[in-house]
Amino acid sequence: MYILVVEDDADVAKFVVTALRDAGHVVEFAANGQDGLALALSKHVDVIILDRQLPGGVDGANILKTLREQGVNTPALFLSGLGQLSDWVKGLQSGGDDYIVKPASIDEILQRIEALHQQHVAQTTPPLQQAD
Repeated sequence: MYILVVEDDADVAKFVVTALRDAGHVVEFAANGQDGLALALSKHVDVIILDRQLPGGVDGANILKTLREQGVNTPALFLSGLGQLSDWVKGLQSGGDDYIVKPASIDEILQRIEALHQQHVAQTTPPLQQAD
């Protein structure tokens, strides 16, 4: 999979990006909201992993709102330190497909992005037509 990670915490970003690459994925990385939004708009990625709180004037929820408004339906997983129910709700209402609270295991992250990707492919792939 081709995955975009938008994360401002250098340690978390290194951990996630390295683990995703070790699992065989191609990873783009942005350390702030503006760069993350620009990459999400300019590249076709299979899944986006993003933090809710980001520097650069654009947080994760705003990134997703903008993407969804522009018709980009790439599956998105929030990986955030904000763990209150209201935080989850805001993330999902902004267009997120899933939400994990930090700290999280890489196994959980890998399983969830795989599930998101499979669901997205199933929803966007037309059914096979039977030959007459």
